[in-house]
Amino acid sequence: MKKDYIGTWRIKEMELCDEDYIDMVGTGQIKIRKNGIGSLRFGAVEATLDCKTDQIGEAERLEFTFEGSDEGDPCSGRGWMKIKGSEMNGRIYFHLGDDSGFTALKTK
Repeated sequence: MKKDYIGTWRIKEMELCDEDYIDMVGTGQIKIRKNGIGSLRFGAVEATLDCKTDQIGEAERLEFTFEGSDEGDPCSGRGWMKIKGSEMNGRIYFHLGDDSGFTALKTK
């Protein structure tokens, strides 16, 4: 896993959620460890991430799958992220459900 992705990222904005919802249960965040395993938390969603980098033309992005819970119900899906400086932009897709773009800032 590339060093740029590793760390804790604070979710600041989402297309489908306001800031109050993002931080409903705890600080909305994405954590990625050097082994590519991570976690995602926003609203009532808590999930484990499995991350891999992918090359799309000349652009690199981090793709992930996730599995966890949303308000206690099982949820899963996929997504991607791109990093520019200390900002991460991406999209989360819930299996058979909604999808949302997001912006996160690196905190650690």
